[in-house]
Amino acid sequence: MRVVSLVPSVTETLAAWGVTPVACTRFCERPDLPHVGGTKDPDVDAIAALAPDLVVLCEEENRRQDAEALTRAGVATATLSIDGLTDVGPALRMLAGLVGAGAEVDVDLPAAAGVDPPGGRRHTAFVPVWKRPWMTLSGGTYGSSLLAALGVDNVFADAADRYPTVTLDDARARRPDVVLAPSEPYPFRERHVATLAEVAPVVLVDGQDLFWWGVRTPAAAARLRAVLDEALGR
Repeated sequence: MRVVSLVPSVTETLAAWGVTPVACTRFCERPDLPHVGGTKDPDVDAIAALAPDLVVLCEEENRRQDAEALTRAGVATATLSIDGLTDVGPALRMLAGLVGAGAEVDVDLPAAAGVDPPGGRRHTAFVPVWKRPWMTLSGGTYGSSLLAALGVDNVFADAADRYPTVTLDDARARRPDVVLAPSEPYPFRERHVATLAEVAPVVLVDGQDLFWWGVRTPAAAARLRAVLDEALGR
C-alpha cells in the first residue's frame, strides 16, 4: 500500500509495523525517504504526483486546509485525533486497519506502558514548549495526559487555549514542584536551565518521549517515569 505520512509519530509507527511510507515530512527523522514538505506546509502537488493510496494526517500536527486541498486533488486521507493517552490505542487500531498492517495492536496502552494509578503525593509541573514568547500546554493534550498518568499534574491544565502563551511570572505564581523542559518542539538545553530555574527546579526531558505517541508510547512512558522518579525522589 502506498502511504504518505504527514505525522512523525505515524511515520515511526508505520515503520515499526513494516509499512514503509512512500514519503513523509522533513520532521519525521527519515532522511532515507522522500520528503514532501513539513507538517504545516506539505507540498500538495508533490503528494498527489506520488499517487498514494492514503495520506495520514493528525489534527494536532496538520492543518485542515491542507487536508481539504489533498481531498480536492483526489487523494484519499485519514485524520487521527489524539487528545490524550487513551486515544492512542484506538487510533493505532484504526491506522493498522487502514494500512493493512496486520500488527498486534494493544488498545490498552496505559496498561501496556506500565502506567500505574499514582499513589501517595502527586507532583506538579510547568512544561514550557516554546520561548519568545513562552508557551505551555493545556490539559487537553497528549503530553499533559501522559504526565498525569505518571503522577505529575500540569499547572496549566485548566488553560482555555490548547497551547497558551504565558510568562515565567505566571508559571511561578502557580508554584510548580518542577519545570519539565522538553527537547522539542523548542530545543531546551542546559543553557536555558538558569532562566527556567527561576520558576522551579528544572529537569530536561526527551521531547519525543513526551509528545510523540504511537508504538513508542509504552517504552516512552517507562523512560519518563524513570526520569521523574529520580528527579522527584519517588
